[in-house]
Amino acid sequence: MYEIARRHLGKVVAGAAMAVTGTAVAVAISLPGQAGADDTPGSRGADRAAAAGTGGGDGAAGTGGQQGAGGDGAQTTGTAPAPATVVPPAAEGKKGVGGDPLTDDELVRAESLALTPPGATAQQDVDGGKGPQHLGTDLADPQPGDATRRAEVRFYDYARDELITRTVNLDTGKVEKSGTQRGVQPSAHPEELREALELILASPLGKGVKEDYEDATGKELTSTTQLWFNGDLYRTYREANVPAQLSRCGEHRCVRLVTKVLNGAWIDTRNLIVDLSARTVTRVG
Repeated sequence: MYEIARRHLGKVVAGAAMAVTGTAVAVAISLPGQAGADDTPGSRGADRAAAAGTGGGDGAAGTGGQQGAGGDGAQTTGTAPAPATVVPPAAEGKKGVGGDPLTDDELVRAESLALTPPGATAQQDVDGGKGPQHLGTDLADPQPGDATRRAEVRFYDYARDELITRTVNLDTGKVEKSGTQRGVQPSAHPEELREALELILASPLGKGVKEDYEDATGKELTSTTQLWFNGDLYRTYREANVPAQLSRCGEHRCVRLVTKVLNGAWIDTRNLIVDLSARTVTRVG
């Protein structure tokens, strides 16, 4: 009885082995000629592909990375992928939801609402115009249990050198909180940086900048639009030696610029500090 069972088990194992071997042969025949191989002329991958093709009975020989013998002997040809497409962004609504960034409409509305309180016309922006200088607008932190969207708007009044911060309710349109601070200087707005560059070019110290521009381009520098520029506040506590003319920076709004020719050479303006409150330009270092 034991011998009969042993012979029966041996037949089962042998049959399974034959099935696996047969599957391996079928896979070898149906693989593309150069799958994963080097496709350079005369490469070992090409030799292996040719061998696989001739060893497949009725199958045609593999002819490269794009063609090979199919399992039924038919020639298969690969197709190029479809061209990539760019999906346009979804249309932005007038109002955001929850913690979404402020929409363009909300930014405009928030700034307009924050300028409503009386006295705004007595304030001044960076070039002396009526109304405070807008510095930035952010989504205000939500209040517990309240899904209302609020915006925090920051202005700078150059008439008094004061930072003004107002929180507006975008649902009711009301200014819920307003405060002023002195000696607090957020990062500079692009309009302030442009005004600083205007002051540099209009001052005697701007002569070197104009000369450097002409040396680099062969053209005369007459407008800020001819330069790429960036910068930020000049903070006296970071400087080793602060000239007396800049001792009020921090109370005043002072900036330092980096500039370059559009798509061209750098022009070093880092030693020119502009006091936007006093509208002066001072050389340091």
